[in-house]
Amino acid sequence: MKSAGLAPGVFTLLKMGMLHQAPTTIGHEGAGIVEAIGDQVRDFKVGDRVRMHPTMSCGRCKHCLTGVDQMCAQAAMVGFVAFGQNPVPEFREYHPGALAEYVRLPARYVDPLPDNVSFDVGSKVQDLANAVRCLKAASLLPDATVMIFAATGTMGTAAIKLAPFFGISRLVLVGRSSERLEKLRAITDLPVDLVATDVFEGEEDPAADLSGKVMSLLPGGADAILDFAPQGANFWPAVAGLGTNGAFVHMGGATQPFPVPLIGMLRNCWRVIATRNNSREDARMVLELLGSGRLEVDELVTHRYPLKEAETAIEAMTSRSQAMWWAVVNP
Repeated sequence: MKSAGLAPGVFTLLKMGMLHQAPTTIGHEGAGIVEAIGDQVRDFKVGDRVRMHPTMSCGRCKHCLTGVDQMCAQAAMVGFVAFGQNPVPEFREYHPGALAEYVRLPARYVDPLPDNVSFDVGSKVQDLANAVRCLKAASLLPDATVMIFAATGTMGTAAIKLAPFFGISRLVLVGRSSERLEKLRAITDLPVDLVATDVFEGEEDPAADLSGKVMSLLPGGADAILDFAPQGANFWPAVAGLGTNGAFVHMGGATQPFPVPLIGMLRNCWRVIATRNNSREDARMVLELLGSGRLEVDELVTHRYPLKEAETAIEAMTSRSQAMWWAVVNP
């Protein structure tokens, strides 16, 4: 392992007691160099630069055969979690993850890493592919306006970088901190509006103020909202800015009930889509964009830690006490 990405979701599940294979090594994002191969491996050789594709699936069901393998009933993620009660048998043997000096995987869950892509970026292909999954789910038309909740986080910044490849012409970025949001202007050439919830703190009705701000920016409504916030209620008043036939795509893992009644969705013809993880096709699209040089994201890696400081890295990632886009551990 040369680089292991950090993502807060695994630590949330750990605290909730949902990592049933524990004790184990966590980490579902990783890239490195092939150290050894099995005698049946034909597509890789020792010394190859690669990234791990963490999602295991059966490869035979209707989901696997139609390019949405992450929906497989047996799907599980290396160093993360099984999504159903009966994960693929490989998961039992190969679930230890990337926060280590070495990781062992079946060859079919390994992708070549283009020479121009750093190991740090290679370890974060998973998050870029998750953003691709959300952008695809939104079914955007050309010249779209998209609002992103939790825009300063790992997934939000990934979606900002990918926006031009999905016909997006304007972004409205929503987050907690005015200071952190302002820094996002530097990572995109698209027109950007910023909406920070901290400016409404102490007001009589912060939710109404947030809703009013978004509606003033988007009198015609946004074509889609991408919600990456685990505490969705912080931003959900801004859903008022979603336009007719707009898509609300959620990958934040919020536990609160969605506040809009069905009659409200019906009246606006809203499409509410919850999605998890990404498909192999999504990841390969990211690798192609990175390898061609059309997508450049190196600036998003803001924090690097040695393996011996993994606990410090995890604390920084989960507490959000400092401005952090992407964090990696370098074993």
